[in-house]
Amino acid sequence: MTIQALKGFKDILPDEVGTWQWLESMARNVFHRFGFEEIKVPILEKTELFARSIGESTDIVEKEMYTLIDRNGESITMRPEGTANVLRAFIEHGLHVRKPLQKLYTIGPMFRHENPQKGRLRQFHQLSVEVLGTNNPMVDAELMAMAWVLLQEFGLSASLEVNSLGCPQCRPQYKEALVSFLKGNKNDLCEDCRRRTLTNPLRVLDCKKEKCRARYQEAPSILDYLCPSCKEHFQATEKGLQTLSIPYTINSFMVRGLDYYSRTTFELITDTLGAQSAVGAGGRYDGLIEQLGGPSLPGIGFAMGMERLVLMLSQQKKDPFHQEIDLFVAVLGNTAQETGFILIHAIRRKGLRAVMDFEGRSLKSQMKQANRHNARYTLILGQDEIDKKEGVLRNMATKEQLPVSLAGDIGSWCDAVISITKTQ
Repeated sequence: MTIQALKGFKDILPDEVGTWQWLESMARNVFHRFGFEEIKVPILEKTELFARSIGESTDIVEKEMYTLIDRNGESITMRPEGTANVLRAFIEHGLHVRKPLQKLYTIGPMFRHENPQKGRLRQFHQLSVEVLGTNNPMVDAELMAMAWVLLQEFGLSASLEVNSLGCPQCRPQYKEALVSFLKGNKNDLCEDCRRRTLTNPLRVLDCKKEKCRARYQEAPSILDYLCPSCKEHFQATEKGLQTLSIPYTINSFMVRGLDYYSRTTFELITDTLGAQSAVGAGGRYDGLIEQLGGPSLPGIGFAMGMERLVLMLSQQKKDPFHQEIDLFVAVLGNTAQETGFILIHAIRRKGLRAVMDFEGRSLKSQMKQANRHNARYTLILGQDEIDKKEGVLRNMATKEQLPVSLAGDIGSWCDAVISITKTQ
């Protein structure tokens, strides 16, 4: 019996990798244009980091984290999201001392033991960004604008929904009003929502069950409970989005699944992925750095799910990264194979992407291989071509066959081939 991948863990095959590389490259380009720098952080962290940051009563910490006890008896966890360990690195290495405003991004896998669905796996990949050191609402607007630009440059579209979750001063009053509403409607709520009413009432608004969602449309809105400072911040964030001509809607019932969010929260919603409608989401977490033992500095960030981006591209039948090679060398005979072996190495050192056949297949079979590799050109090289010092270079798109000089040494042959492939 063959061994298969774990449930919720997916192989990314060679014909898919090009799209992933393209997405990462485009993201890095946009992030750098907005002044962000890359940081790479470990997959494994102390469990306490996520319990303190995400919240012990969240579904992620209670049910979904991959946690184990190492040989020293310490509880460690595979990261379920990207913000907490970036902040841990920020604090541990004193990055705020080097630069008062830090704009960081990281790209990599996250892990949650949840029910696999379309666009949701147990190992998933995120593009995550963080801005640390400012609570200016213009930064909130700029960050959402960057997310919008990123989707546009991917050739994708989504709607931006925005909300404010208030702050520790104004949110308790809203929680009190929400709990009163929930207790009055407890018979209409699912079991999870009844439990969350006692442990984490804001999280009930994130329930995906239709019966609960319909009931919550009548719940009190947090925007009616914002303190003057939070209300001013939210209005300034809206003004920033309007100034940058970023379209958005207010969703006063939108909450995030992590306890550390405050004030601005947002989601990028698509209608093409079924239940997994959010392709990106984030928000402000002004007290989290201090909560993790760092300085009292504000922060805001967002993440995009790469699996969902890939799915959206495939649904639109977009192939943004058509992987191809410059040259396929089709060799006929032992002498030609040895010569081709030397030639292809020289061509690769000149910067071209090139492959050749080593199995002595027929010319017809090798031409099929060239097509499978999406080769731009195929060099046909046999004993006759070596004797005549003239190879045949076939343009695989136009089918035109051009003579190429094989006079002189291998370096001369290499230059002759390259000159044609770069000018055609």
